[in-house]
This record gives sequence, structure tokens and C-alpha cells, in this order.
Amino acid sequence: MVKICCIGAGYVGGPTMAVIALKCPNIQVAVVDISVPRITAWNSDTLPIYEPGLDDVVKQCRGKNLFFSTDVEKHVSEADIVFVSVNTPTKTQGLGAGKAADLTYWESAARMIADVSKSDKIVVEKSTVPVKTAEAIEKILTHNSKGINFQILSNPEFLAEGTAIQDLFQPDRVLIGGRETPEGKKAIEALRDVYAHWVPVDRIICTNLWSAELSKLAANAFLAQRISSVNAMSALCEATGADVTQVSYAVGMDTRIGPKFLNASVGFGGSCFQKDILNLVYICECNGLPEVANYWKQVIKVNDYQKTRFVNRIVSSMFNTVSGKKIAILGFAFKKDTGDTRETPAIDVCKGLLGDKAQLSIYDPQVTEDQIKRDLSLKKFDWDHPVHLQPMSPTTTKNFSCVWDAYEATKDAHGVCILTEWDEFRKLDYQRIYDNMQKPAFVFDGRNIVDAEKLRQIGFIVYAIGKPLDAWLKDMPAVA
Repeated sequence: MVKICCIGAGYVGGPTMAVIALKCPNIQVAVVDISVPRITAWNSDTLPIYEPGLDDVVKQCRGKNLFFSTDVEKHVSEADIVFVSVNTPTKTQGLGAGKAADLTYWESAARMIADVSKSDKIVVEKSTVPVKTAEAIEKILTHNSKGINFQILSNPEFLAEGTAIQDLFQPDRVLIGGRETPEGKKAIEALRDVYAHWVPVDRIICTNLWSAELSKLAANAFLAQRISSVNAMSALCEATGADVTQVSYAVGMDTRIGPKFLNASVGFGGSCFQKDILNLVYICECNGLPEVANYWKQVIKVNDYQKTRFVNRIVSSMFNTVSGKKIAILGFAFKKDTGDTRETPAIDVCKGLLGDKAQLSIYDPQVTEDQIKRDLSLKKFDWDHPVHLQPMSPTTTKNFSCVWDAYEATKDAHGVCILTEWDEFRKLDYQRIYDNMQKPAFVFDGRNIVDAEKLRQIGFIVYAIGKPLDAWLKDMPAVA
């Protein structure tokens, strides 16, 4: 029986290995992590991450050919194929700080694999890593090999949170990069055979190592660029009276462009987009390509601008101050159908409002109060380190409360900010919300999910990103 071990039981490792176990009953899959609480959660009825469909997949396989364990070394030493899915945070100090990936966890994983291995292994990069990481890992493994042969493959993930299980069941493509040597090609075939249990072979793309690594960064950069492009247009739409929904629909009808990722919003979030673009910027700079680096930097600048613009619009609309005012935050996750808050625009919006001394009441159906407190107290980039290494600052957690009901969040509020496109926010009784708010009552729709005209008829002053402005808002322009 082929044995697979995955180091790292997070958003990538857990779901990916669960689906491999489901689709390949003849393969034994172990997911290992040094975090005892995380592994305990994977072995319980309450999984550590929320992802539609994941629960069913795990429960079908767990204890049969899918195991979650903290005994990292045992499972790594027994495995034929070792996936490495550890954190690759952005460096906060030293060479490349603020852009380059911190490969500390990757390097320690590679050294541990070399230490405990007693047989030949295929080592698979599953984390998002900078180009040439495989080469660095290869050097560590070969210099510590004790006569054991290691083949390094790059197998980047292309999962969208909220649809990860569906993305794994029916992927657009599976990408496997390896060395163009006889041993490298044999390793690629071994991994391709795993995926071929359920993925059509013509969707399994085999490339060299560097192409696979760069394809992942390029895909995320292109997607983020589309969001920044439509968000840049949303600012122009507000200034001119155009409607960004109509503009993006017209643009998306062009088959060369297509409709996906053209929804204007308060900005993009998630664990990969910003991190991968910063990584791309750093690689470009290191390779003497400053013009290319500056091009990709602008995608992030527009994203930051969109969040700042949203906060400015809130403050200026409410008589240029939110000090002491209760503002309801509906949604904290970076998108619906996930509890993930990594790089969520809600963090910057909330911090901006807290900086102006607002009193926030936050509701999200999947994000815990502990997570929100942690996110609002962490410095930039600290979120991507393991929880026990994240510093906590108690000073920034005073001016907000977390509630478990949208109506409680909005009661006596001066304004409502919609920051995640949860379906339940579309169906709320806005008349009831209006009746229980301070007047004038404001709604700031950062996701364009409410019917702005209906809300105006109720009595709300509504700001929707990229939509024609209320007369009230025109009289109080956002100060940049």
C-alpha cells in the first residue's frame, strides 16, 4: 500500500489529503502537525476549519485510510510521498522584509525529513512558495541524505476557499513540476498516478520545477489584478455617476475577458493574493526587473486604496467623525462560506474606524470572537505564523464587541458596514434594522449585495461601492 504523509494540517493540507483518501482507498494518508489542538480538532466532530462538504469527506475516511496525528517523525519516515504544506509567511525583518517569503518552517521541515528518512522519498511542495524554493529544499535534502534518494516535486494548490472540496473533486488543472531527469520524470508519474484516480489525465499538466512554482504566483497575481482593476473602475463610477455593476457586466460579456472576478468590493483578502504578489515583486527586483516589480506593486496599492477610500467615505458621510458612534460590522471573513480571516479587508476597515474612536459591534456567522480579537491586535504579516508564535497586544481590543446576531449588532447603531457577502445579509429584515438604529441611519455596502433603492425607500442613507451616490454623499465627498 502506498503511504502518503502531509506535514501541515491547515487550509490546504487537511482538505487536499481528505479528498485524496476518499478518491484513493488503496492509499494510506496521514496528516501530521505539531499543533496538538489542531490535530485534536481534526479527530473530533468539530473540524478546525469550515469548508462546505469537508465534514462529509473526512468522516467517510477518517480511521480507515485517513489519519490525523502529532507523531510527525513516525509518519514521515514511513511515507513514500511526503507533501509539505507549512506556512510561508512574508518576512518581517532582514533581507527582503515586507516582500520575500520566510522559509523558516519549510527549511525545518526539510531538515526533519532528511533526519528521519530511512527509504527513498518523493517530497512535494504544496505550500505557495517562491520560485527556486525546490532548489533550496533539494540542496538541504541531498546534503543530508545519508545515501537516500529524494525527488522534489512542485504541486501548487489552486483552491478557492468556500469551494475547496468542489475544486478538489473537479479541478481546472493539476500542476506537477519536477526535474527533467529520468528519476524526476518517474517521480512526476508517481504523483500523476495518484491524481489520475479521479482527475482526467489531460487536466494533469506536467512541467519543470520553476514553471510550476511560477504558475501559482502568476495565477494569483492575475486574479488579484482583475479585482484591483474593477475596484479602480468603481472609484471612477462613483465620480461620474456610472454603475460599476453595469460596467463590469458589459466588460465581462467579452469572451476574451469573461465575467469572473469582476465584482467591485471593499478589496481582496485571503492568505495568498497579497503574499504572492509581494513575492513576485521581490523575485522581479532580485532579477533586475524593477519595471515589472512596480507593475505588480500597483495591484496591491489599488487594493489598499480601496479599503482606505471605504473608511474615508464612512467617516465623511457621518459628519466627519465616528468617535463614540456605534457601527455594526456585518461579516469579518474575507469571503462567504469560510471562517478564514487572513488578510480580510475587514481588518483594515475596522482598524481605520477604531483609529477614529468608533465603537464597533461585529457579527460573522463563522468567525469566533477569539479570532477577531487576535486579528485586530496583530501587526501586519504576524497572522501567518503558527498561533503559539503570534504576539498578542491587549491594547487594541477595547473598542469593539462581538455578537452572534445581525440584529443585535445593528441595534442602536449609527451605521452598518457590510464587509462579507454572506447570503444571510441579503435576506435580513432591513425595516426592523432601520427602526432600531440611530437616525440618520447609514448602510455602507462593501459587497454590493443589498437593494440600495429599497433601503433608501425605508429611509437609509446608502453607500454602495461603485454605484451612483446619494445626494447626501455627494454633499460630503470622501477626503483621500
